[in-house]
Amino acid sequence: MPFLTRLFIRTSLAYFLLALVAGILLALPVPVPGLRPVYFHLLMVGWVTQLIVGVAHWMFPKYSADRPRGSRTLAWATFILLNAGLLMRALGEPLVASGAPVGGLLAASAVLQALGGWTFVVNVWPRVKER
Repeated sequence: MPFLTRLFIRTSLAYFLLALVAGILLALPVPVPGLRPVYFHLLMVGWVTQLIVGVAHWMFPKYSADRPRGSRTLAWATFILLNAGLLMRALGEPLVASGAPVGGLLAASAVLQALGGWTFVVNVWPRVKER
């Protein structure tokens, strides 16, 4: 299994554990401002998306003999952009919910996550082919 695949999968598992902790905190009678969107993003971007991306990076058909998984640069960009955006979101949501004027942080996090999705699609698209 390639290193980057292992990194995506292990990172997704860590986010899954964080999402479970966030879910427990949401069930407590004391509300935590901004935790619900953090919980959702930890599950969907952190766990589900990164698990899918990691497995796709590993299992999709080879791009070529010399570059079996496409561009390493785009694959690393996907990892960095998704995680930077997710961490910014996890920090920004509670700040915005508490009234801090950091809405730009959430916009930037969304842009980073969108760019991470695009880099994944651009890198994997040529690998989706007939045998």
